[in-house]
Amino acid sequence: MSAIHEQAMNYVYQQVLQRLVGHFSRTERTSLQLLIQRIVVAAGGMERIGEYKVLVAHGTGAGSSYALTLLRAAQLTLAGRTPRTFQLRVATLRHAGMTQTALDTLHRGYSALFLHDDPRVELLMVENRQVLPFNHLRPASDMAQDTSRRNMLMVGHLTSGDLGQTLCNDAYLALGDFYQRVTTWHGGVHALVSADSTRKQREYLAWLKKAALSAGAAVPARQPLVLSGLFARMDEWSAEYHSDVYGEHHEAVDQCDKDHHRHLAYIGIADLLDAVEYASGPLLRQFLGYRPDEFGFHFSHPGYVNPLLMAHLRGLQAECLRELDYEEGAWGFTQQATLFMRRKQIPEHRIEKAASPEGRALSASYAHEQFGLDENQLSCLMFSPFIRHGERLESFLRQCHPGMLVALPELHKALQGKPVAEMLVQWATDISGLPINLLQHLYRKRPATAIVQMTAAPKRGAPALATCQLAGR
Repeated sequence: MSAIHEQAMNYVYQQVLQRLVGHFSRTERTSLQLLIQRIVVAAGGMERIGEYKVLVAHGTGAGSSYALTLLRAAQLTLAGRTPRTFQLRVATLRHAGMTQTALDTLHRGYSALFLHDDPRVELLMVENRQVLPFNHLRPASDMAQDTSRRNMLMVGHLTSGDLGQTLCNDAYLALGDFYQRVTTWHGGVHALVSADSTRKQREYLAWLKKAALSAGAAVPARQPLVLSGLFARMDEWSAEYHSDVYGEHHEAVDQCDKDHHRHLAYIGIADLLDAVEYASGPLLRQFLGYRPDEFGFHFSHPGYVNPLLMAHLRGLQAECLRELDYEEGAWGFTQQATLFMRRKQIPEHRIEKAASPEGRALSASYAHEQFGLDENQLSCLMFSPFIRHGERLESFLRQCHPGMLVALPELHKALQGKPVAEMLVQWATDISGLPINLLQHLYRKRPATAIVQMTAAPKRGAPALATCQLAGR
């Protein structure tokens, strides 16, 4: 970069900072100074700030976007005060339910903050255990979608259609691998900046431990002393859980680099977000061009993780299991979730039409496009007819596919691994979305024990991640 070009870019960055800080309230300016102080202290002083690299895991929620904005303001503020500033790594876990609307929102925010061409910033995305440069136009990986769809179906059947686990498990279980990869990729980082509250961290770890115990994994009484050790343990528990779900059909995946040569510092900023009303301020919508995704995932709220999709599933559940109308099931859930959806700024007309034929069609289209699942397969998931030697198979056929009742004995034979007509095997595969070997595996399984819901009261003390060793400053 020539001196003239560098001078021009520095001018652009300062203009970005001025416009950005111009949207800050007095409280937000105070939060910015506190964040700068925390980063400088963690780095070991201003003389070491230029070599310091921090990571932020960026989701698609408003809080995540605000945290990134605060970090960018800190980075540019330091750049204006000193010859060098810290380096920033922004990483997103791309899950199967992430829509193009969500990706476009990320891209608009990165563009507004001038992150794309800044050599001090890395924009990454992890998909199907691969670290890739962020590209909002990259099509979703077919392999990643197939894996997520299969995981969603298996967990859904084994939990008898528990909506929270069905929709959350795949992303929850990927976090250990995600953090290991993005903290070690290309030389790694020095610190993890997190806007997650103490409550969210402890509830997630409690959920993961419960999942590991249900899979028969060993859960040590003590937490690892370093963050890298915690991430490795999270990944191990995930592998144990998937091994239990799939049994002999579990396929081990390539593990990421376990050479964690650096202790990670933890910089918590949840208190800085709590101090401001960022969701209703002009910064997100006017400056970042943030647009809430009506089918966005809210993983910190398993009860309403994707309320419009969950309303659709409840409608299908009402039809299949309770002999009610789709509208009754969908509307019942929508009424429970209305206040939550309004807080997440889901358009009022979408809330009102969630249980209508129009809302049903839109949700069905989303499920098909993002997960590759049709209504028959989702209804089958809600019924979970194959587990425990097909104890619900007859009632499933009677309620949803009465024309197949005559084939009930042959279906049991197919699920037991005995030879039957190929067209019957194909029907079972089509109606469930799973291959026959996994259906036979489900046939031999008992329902999974319920995973603890992430609603426990927060414990006092430091955030769960911060209790790990914060060496390496």
